[in-house]
Amino acid sequence: MAVNSSGQRAGEAVFAAVDLGATSGRVMTGRVGAGTLVLTEAHRFANEPVRLPDGLHWDVLALYQGMLAGLRAAGRSGPIASVGIDTWAVDYGLLDADGALLGVPFHYRDGRGDGISRRLPEGCGAAELYAVSGLQHLPFNTVFQLLAHRATAQWEAARTVLLMPDLLVHWLTGSVGAEITNASTTGLFDARAGGWSDTLIGRLGLARSLFPPLREPGDPAGTLLAHVAAATGLPAGTPVTTVASHDTASAVVAVPATEPDFAYVSCGTWSLAGLELDAPVLSEESRAANFTNERGVDGTVRYLRNIMGMWLLEECRRAWDREGPATGLAGLLAGAAEAAPFAAVIDPDDEAFLAPDDMPSRIDAYLLRTGQQPPGTRGGYVRCVLESLALAHRRTLRRAAELAGREPTRIHLVGGGSRNELLCQWTADASGLPVTAGPAEATALGNILMQARAHGLVGGLAGMRRLVARTQELRHYEPRGDGRDWDRAEARLTGNHLPGNQLRGKEIPDV
Repeated sequence: MAVNSSGQRAGEAVFAAVDLGATSGRVMTGRVGAGTLVLTEAHRFANEPVRLPDGLHWDVLALYQGMLAGLRAAGRSGPIASVGIDTWAVDYGLLDADGALLGVPFHYRDGRGDGISRRLPEGCGAAELYAVSGLQHLPFNTVFQLLAHRATAQWEAARTVLLMPDLLVHWLTGSVGAEITNASTTGLFDARAGGWSDTLIGRLGLARSLFPPLREPGDPAGTLLAHVAAATGLPAGTPVTTVASHDTASAVVAVPATEPDFAYVSCGTWSLAGLELDAPVLSEESRAANFTNERGVDGTVRYLRNIMGMWLLEECRRAWDREGPATGLAGLLAGAAEAAPFAAVIDPDDEAFLAPDDMPSRIDAYLLRTGQQPPGTRGGYVRCVLESLALAHRRTLRRAAELAGREPTRIHLVGGGSRNELLCQWTADASGLPVTAGPAEATALGNILMQARAHGLVGGLAGMRRLVARTQELRHYEPRGDGRDWDRAEARLTGNHLPGNQLRGKEIPDV
């Protein structure tokens, strides 16, 4: 079979995935063909938020420059069939009537949405919002950020709201649209009808014209503008393909499941733990448990809860690195393996852990107010974090199964956390279910696969997942022990839970 200078065989194509996470961005290339799925990193760059006088923001221009540099690097490896973009959810930019960005997009950890849910108009209480959108109550949901933004001068000039991946697509192509998996995280999307909710938008006093037409993963999003083609070295007319632009939706595409009854944990800065369903679960029980119904590919529903994930460990390391030499992860994990089990456990979703800065001190404060002793070593902190995450995975998936009437037989743990052997094994031990770990680059793979499907190189979800299972490195963990130690730790944590924790769905006001 003929192979060109970049290793590409006849019947294969190479796609570029722009994958932006909360702490870093990268551009990956993926070579796809019959039985082939090869991922290569072209460029990686930091994603550092910027604190300005009015709050915490994303450095969106630095992200754009990093994306262009990555596309230049990707193009040097050979012809690129198309480009796709995924990012985190909920955050957005406002465009004026000329299509220019108004201000710098806010970071979801800014906190400006706190308390907004208590001041909503009649008919827009927690129960009414959930009955339509099915969205987990989080203080940084797009709907609350938009209502906070309404008090600014920028709002008066705003004509379009673009979520972060849609904003970057707009800068590449000049086109305007809203990709559906990300739109479903705004709180303004009708989970049953699968479109913007005119009812909620109207009740909240927002202009319907702010929200652009929806796009499905696989839809064409335009071609590179001339100046973008010149800046990246890619050919004029290179297509940009709509992918599942919410990074978790892309990650779920690449879950290597070969059986229907699976649960997943997409573990990075956040852990997104849940099930893939055919229809949303909009019951009052589901709302009270704070589960979210987000759109997946091909009309599926990602029924899940956000759990504070590796953010806790990342922030601990950042604090320790300020005290001295950089802290190696391998040494910290070795220390965690040697630390006493279940010496201290935390609720990762306690709102005290949401904001950045000095995470070890925040963990100490939580432990002291819940009658526990703070760890004496860094390994002890890491063990506390990882055991607590494993408990949160178990708790969330068991509740999801109850509410959805499903019984998963395996957990697929994908994303960067799948490289953490302690977390994977402890998730298996805590849940009593086997865990398949990997692929670590699930988000980029899902992005690539949706582009490849749009170009006719792969089939539906089942076929894409089989290709991932055949071509990517996976590890398997069987549960150990009888689970009683985890039961006792869970009981201790539940007894220590403090009221008023919005992230866990406790005492959310029905205003």
